[in-house]
Amino acid sequence: MVLLARWAECLLADGLDCDRAKGLKSALPEFKLPDTFNGTHFQPATCHHQRVLKDSPAVKQSIVTLDMEGVLTPEIWITVAERTGIKELRRTTRDEPDYDKLMRGRLAILDQHGLKLSDLQEVIATLRPLEGGKEFLDALRARVQVIILSDTFEQFATPLLRQLAWPTLLCHRLVVEKDRIVDYKLRVPEQKQRAVAAFKLLNYHVISAGDSFNDTAMLCEAHVGFLFRAPANVKQQFPQFPAVEAYAELMKLIETAMT
Repeated sequence: MVLLARWAECLLADGLDCDRAKGLKSALPEFKLPDTFNGTHFQPATCHHQRVLKDSPAVKQSIVTLDMEGVLTPEIWITVAERTGIKELRRTTRDEPDYDKLMRGRLAILDQHGLKLSDLQEVIATLRPLEGGKEFLDALRARVQVIILSDTFEQFATPLLRQLAWPTLLCHRLVVEKDRIVDYKLRVPEQKQRAVAAFKLLNYHVISAGDSFNDTAMLCEAHVGFLFRAPANVKQQFPQFPAVEAYAELMKLIETAMT
């Protein structure tokens, strides 16, 4: 990553392809986020997310990025809340836009109730994709490259990926000591937005869909963004994104965006 950043600096110094070199450097962890960054970037009404890259020139080669939980699979933490009876764990990124605040609260609750990683994995192993989710993903992957961008963790995702026929997933990782979740590590801040920015740098036409506050930076960065089964508060704060409820509707929107 440091070498890539240095390469971008060299391009800038040589005066070559400045917009793309700036975009590449911006998409890397070494990039200094804007002063308005508060860990979420979520702001109401309009797209105030600062785009990492400008739109690429129009191309016909598309790539689709999807959120996982709420779009293809059930919400993991809601299921854990239902199985354990701990109502506080029902809170998700649909309710709390500050991801660090949300996760710190979850870890404190797990400690309070003595829940270990293996306890959560036992619950996750019982989950199945949302009805029609696997079929939708199969049909979409037959038409276009699809990348799953999720703020879940590697230790949670494996059983769900197996049932979805192993799509590519970019996510984060938990810090575990003797089966106790002691922390979490973001692979990179705003990883969904930065992944989309990187695909744009490669001159893909990026189409994105998600359902929660933590998807909105990704949707803003994409050439085209959609909300899928999003709660009312998300749709109200981001009315610029077409919102649909059915997989057939989402497929139609994606197909139209690809043309």
